[in-house]
Amino acid sequence: MARPGHAWNRRSSEEDEDEEDPLDAMISRTGCAAQHRELQECMAARQDWRRCQAQVRAFGECMARRQRVQE
Repeated sequence: MARPGHAWNRRSSEEDEDEEDPLDAMISRTGCAAQHRELQECMAARQDWRRCQAQVRAFGECMARRQRVQE
């Protein structure tokens, strides 16, 4: 029997996969999802953000454009 205060159930990995990550959802709403995905792929491949500067700049510029439009 679970102790009081610890009566929660861990979600299965299938449930985790079905839900969209809140950060991914937020980035999708900005219109910069493609740039973010390219940056993530570069980081996964190279394991060093300094070697992904073109992708960092592209994502940053996209986000900056989005912020300017909102102002």
